[in-house]
Amino acid sequence: MVLNRALILGTLALTTMMSPSGGEDIVADHVGSYGTEIYQSHGPSGQYTQEFDGDELFYVDLGKKETVWRLPMFSQFAGFDPQAALSEIATAKHNLDVLTKRSNFTPVINEVPEVTVFSKSPMVLGQPNTLICHMDNFPPVINITWLKNGHAVTEGVSETSFLPKDDHSFLKIGYLTFLPSDDDVYDCKVEHWSLDEPLLKHWEPEVPAPMSELTETVVCALRLTVGLVGIVVGTIFIIQGLRSGGASRHQGPL
Repeated sequence: MVLNRALILGTLALTTMMSPSGGEDIVADHVGSYGTEIYQSHGPSGQYTQEFDGDELFYVDLGKKETVWRLPMFSQFAGFDPQAALSEIATAKHNLDVLTKRSNFTPVINEVPEVTVFSKSPMVLGQPNTLICHMDNFPPVINITWLKNGHAVTEGVSETSFLPKDDHSFLKIGYLTFLPSDDDVYDCKVEHWSLDEPLLKHWEPEVPAPMSELTETVVCALRLTVGLVGIVVGTIFIIQGLRSGGASRHQGPL
């Protein structure tokens, strides 16, 4: 299979780059997750992904029925037929229906997602930046909307697929490219079945507050005082130096 060959080549390349110049062998453990499918009745919705060492290689957009590579360059030397994923999702849906009936419709445990919003780079007004909405520790059904001054934003918006964790929970990351301004504020709006109402995580630029007139006066006075003290101390040292030089000349050799 083309994909398997690509993964083998990628692994060999990674091993080569990590090998020391002395040619000694490095023993490394690798984990591949090929064809991880998720289907849930809430929505309903599903997901099909493939990963290598915790990094997503691609996922299948079930609505558009196409393979979406994490890095577009991967599609140049590998391929994956999305119909295989659609077939797997259909099987998962059937199995879930059977298990639900046999388990007396036991609901999943609700876990409230942990949401954090921060900028990708240090914020500078007027310089392009990216806001990141990091959602963690939740079952994989969640909706994210970016708000600018309370209004929904659709341009410059992107997000990852649901990324599985070792504890069987998931994380998801949303992105918003924007131009920081001291007049604009942003919110990451998260909707999840464990929340009674949408969760808003607020972000706004931290612009230093201007100093008051009294503060400016005090600062100027302190600077002036420090300057005067420096002049006085410097003058004293100069006078002492001149006196010491004069005394040395008067006490010349007998």
